[in-house]
Amino acid sequence: MYIDSSSYTQAGKTYTRHLLRESYREDGKVKNRTHANLSHCSEEEIAAIKLALKYKSNLSLLGSIEDVQMEEGSRVGAVFCLHMIAQRLGLTKALGKTQEGLLALWQIYARLIDQGSRLSAVRLAASHAACDILGLEAFNEDHLYDNLSWLSGRQESIEKALFRLRYGESVPQLFLYDVTSSYLEGMHNILAAFGYNRDGKKGKKQLVIGLLTGPDGEPVAVRVFAGNTSDTSTVAEQVRFMARGFGVEEVVLVGDRGMLKKKQTDLLHEHDFHYITAITKPQIRTLLEKDVIQLGLFDNQLCEVEDGQIRYVLRRNPQREKEIANSREDRIQALNRLAQEQTQYLSAHERAKVEVAQKKIQTRANRCGLKDIVEVVISERTITIVIDEEARQKASALDGCYVLKTDVPSSQLTTEAVHDRYKDLAQVERAFRTWKTGHLELRPIYVQKESSTRGHVFIVMLAYLLERELDRLWRKIEMTVPEAIDELGSLRGTVIRLGHGSCQKIPTPTGRTKELLDAADIRLPEVIQQKGVKVVTRRKLVPGRKTK
Repeated sequence: MYIDSSSYTQAGKTYTRHLLRESYREDGKVKNRTHANLSHCSEEEIAAIKLALKYKSNLSLLGSIEDVQMEEGSRVGAVFCLHMIAQRLGLTKALGKTQEGLLALWQIYARLIDQGSRLSAVRLAASHAACDILGLEAFNEDHLYDNLSWLSGRQESIEKALFRLRYGESVPQLFLYDVTSSYLEGMHNILAAFGYNRDGKKGKKQLVIGLLTGPDGEPVAVRVFAGNTSDTSTVAEQVRFMARGFGVEEVVLVGDRGMLKKKQTDLLHEHDFHYITAITKPQIRTLLEKDVIQLGLFDNQLCEVEDGQIRYVLRRNPQREKEIANSREDRIQALNRLAQEQTQYLSAHERAKVEVAQKKIQTRANRCGLKDIVEVVISERTITIVIDEEARQKASALDGCYVLKTDVPSSQLTTEAVHDRYKDLAQVERAFRTWKTGHLELRPIYVQKESSTRGHVFIVMLAYLLERELDRLWRKIEMTVPEAIDELGSLRGTVIRLGHGSCQKIPTPTGRTKELLDAADIRLPEVIQQKGVKVVTRRKLVPGRKTK
């Protein structure tokens, strides 16, 4: 005899039914017989019946409340919630049920719960019910480092599996692609190199990361390159991956300004792909000189010019125009203040050289992009800044102007659609912000091997998939995703020991915890089986560490 409990959702409501059933054999086959429907019983009555059936051979164990021992259990809310979301997204299926796949899942959840190293992820598993919920065997930090290499070796197959699970036969015809860099604190990472540092960290080696997403900004694939890799050279790998891995036949790749140059667009044409990108200010001036476009076409409204098979979409953003003009004026005023300071210094110091002060001001002007607009004039020991109004007007002619370039036929995408698809690149930029300075904290990178580095970045991408889904589910609740996960992580189970048996009872969630679970349509189980798996680290804290 046993209690068969199951839950199902209908018309937005969740129902639970409890049946008293019996298993028996008939003609060598296992069959089940239902004796009673206990769905009308309360949860406490069902739990009591289950307990009685479990210890039916020795009911004396239930004779006294003193025989029952209770103690604080593990944190269960955050891990269980993340695990349910991962199942919905197909992430658990893509990673598989092996120990390596489960370890990868835990690294993803740990990145969302409390960002840190592999060592901290092990300590985190000891306080959360990671092994009981995921079915993990015992592990330590060395297993997690090895797991990064395992992930790196299977990255393409996992990305393909997630792609198929998400899109099925409805393969998108448009992809967004952008590149960022991430600096490193150490100098020994194999992929680390000096390059164009977007983080403004001078003297720091870096990595280059390319992210490919669907039209809605959902990550599809991520690649890690050496820190001195140019943006344009990363495009080739993503194009080949789409053609070979995803099996897409015709696609539009949206790339940021200057990324899709002639070499890259030629590669796209080889695969019958199209592109949408923006051109640089020097390229805009070249088109103006060739009379392909005219300055008068730039307006607040979109304007399109066709040049053979190439379409140019023009617009002037009045807000951006004002920002650029104000910025230029601020730089000119700062240069004037520097000239006054240097004049005062020369007046107070007779032995100071005018040439030195002039060079300092000229260097600042060059650095601020004002060398063609201003002239540093010396009169005896007085320095003044003279503005070339004609040069300033010429420089401001393209303020707020931008031009999009595409080879997509107008029958396939309208002018407005081309403009909107390029603006969708903001989705990729949002992902990079979340990775680098937001919730997921890509940095610091605590690994040195190439495979471990790629695995680490892949973990962050997969965690971002869950973060996006949680943000969508909890958007109406006044809590950020990190705050909500922390709230769920505060929910602990209660370990109940009776004789030689034990289980971890999950308390009924209330308040914000219940609100978060309801919004995500997640129902916590009544009981989680304790597997008794011990997770410990191989490394201890530094002996000389100060404690308070």
